[in-house]
Amino acid sequence: MAKVGVEQSLTQVQQALEEKGHQVVQLQQESDAQGCDCCVVTGQDSNFMGMSNVATAGPVIEASGLSANEVCQKVEDKLG
Repeated sequence: MAKVGVEQSLTQVQQALEEKGHQVVQLQQESDAQGCDCCVVTGQDSNFMGMSNVATAGPVIEASGLSANEVCQKVEDKLG
């Protein structure tokens, strides 16, 4: 399955992704996103953790307003 970086505050999303068999990495600093197939962020800060450059080649999914299951579906759609 995919290696997904998830912002620290999104614990329900982390659990849901792990239940679906994905490897989850907590995003605490910019280097944590390296090697991830996809990243999930809250979208509360448009310059996520001070990142002004792209730390991952994979898609970044904004989780604001979505349930954990909806985020999982978006991850799976993007990684299809």
